[in-house]
Amino acid sequence: MTAPGATDTAARLTGLVRALRGHGLRIGPAETVDAAAVLDVLGFADREQLRAGLAAALLRSDGQRAVFDAVFDLFFPLGVGTPEALRGTEPTAEAAAGSTPEAPEPPRFGRPDPLRDRLRERLAAALAADDRAAQARLAGEVIEAFGRYGTGSTPGSDGWSAHQALGRLAPETLLARILAGLRDQGPDDRSDRSDRSDRDLADRVLADEIRRRIRDFRALVSAEARRRVAELRGAERIAERAVAPTVDRIDFLAAGRDQLAELRRTVHPLARKLATRLAARRRRAARGRIDLRRTLRRSLGTGGVPLRPAYRLRRPARPELVLLCDVSGSVAGFADFTMLLVQAMGEQFSKVRVFAFVNRTAEVTDLLRRGEGDPARLAARILAEAGVMGYHGNSDYGSALGEFADHHLAAVGPRTCVLVLGDARNNYRDPNPEALRRIATRARRVIWLNPERPDLWTTGDSAAPAYADMVEMHSCRNARRLGELIARLLPV
Repeated sequence: MTAPGATDTAARLTGLVRALRGHGLRIGPAETVDAAAVLDVLGFADREQLRAGLAAALLRSDGQRAVFDAVFDLFFPLGVGTPEALRGTEPTAEAAAGSTPEAPEPPRFGRPDPLRDRLRERLAAALAADDRAAQARLAGEVIEAFGRYGTGSTPGSDGWSAHQALGRLAPETLLARILAGLRDQGPDDRSDRSDRSDRDLADRVLADEIRRRIRDFRALVSAEARRRVAELRGAERIAERAVAPTVDRIDFLAAGRDQLAELRRTVHPLARKLATRLAARRRRAARGRIDLRRTLRRSLGTGGVPLRPAYRLRRPARPELVLLCDVSGSVAGFADFTMLLVQAMGEQFSKVRVFAFVNRTAEVTDLLRRGEGDPARLAARILAEAGVMGYHGNSDYGSALGEFADHHLAAVGPRTCVLVLGDARNNYRDPNPEALRRIATRARRVIWLNPERPDLWTTGDSAAPAYADMVEMHSCRNARRLGELIARLLPV
């Protein structure tokens, strides 16, 4: 990495900090000053050492590292323009004329593609040898060969696409070839069954390792495409739009399978943090109103000045919690995560009962306890084993709330906080707000967490306005917002 000037260095550092703040990382002036000192001490001789130093100065948790690495690559790139390994190639006619070459035309079905085949052969060798330097060079060549789109005639219409390049190269299809080559290099011992079982286990472990290397190569290609697009569009713009957010800012409704799995891994750390906050609130709540008589008595020792006020101590009992969760469709991931979080925080409540519904309501408290070992399939187990669907599989909040009010209302008492999880999309059926009113009348508090944006609550088949008139409804789109609401709203 070429060392920039002092002014450029300050601009890159401040741009890096602004981009990280835009992704929700809390970085103050003190951390920024520390990062500037790191830059001054380490310099630009060792890029990875600089990356580690800035991460140590700016980050507060390991979960922020993925965002930091992607943004760091934009503001402190390995190079500028075409990679050094590609600059010695012969220029095309378009390049000689000063115009931007068009994206390479995909080969027609059945016709050979020599460039693609050569890159795949080299990539297979680099993955088999775990040669990271060769993989980094290949990432630049793949983007150069297959990642360009647009003609350059329209401003803003050209750029670089990792998705296009990886789709053309298809590195996942190299797995069998790499495994076969590595097996041929190893000993072939077929003496007995135990040796075969050991070899099968080794093959599975090796296959997982090759898949990891392929994922890392895909990340290298994506980083190279972002670097090139950042040169065209600006690093801050690409950092805002093309860098995945931290796991606690992933939208529940837009999260994919891998993102939901990553979210589930944050359940217990988040539960510990929220339990600490609730315990602190409970300690503060134990201090009731000022006891005037005891305060005046204490003030006799300080000349009548009440320097040490006395309070009437309260003994607040831990509240009861009832979860009422929509487990249908896209909101299943939101309900799944929240159920696991509340289960991990169970010690903060005197009693926790969980009810799930699609169009019928069933208690799943025991099912949630039994499923601790497999949280990824929680919603699927509820749909399969609990009676949450009637004659159709679409959400019907009116029917589900009515069934809860008719058959499970005894679970709600004056110490109970009811937490309703769902988007209130009722498929144009009767919302039955009277059932929610019956629940709210018996409960200490009813809080509705809606994973949609508030501006969508009045669109389509949403019954959110009817329910929001009776209970407090809050938008809760990601894990960070969920933690804030639980710490602030749940009674202690």
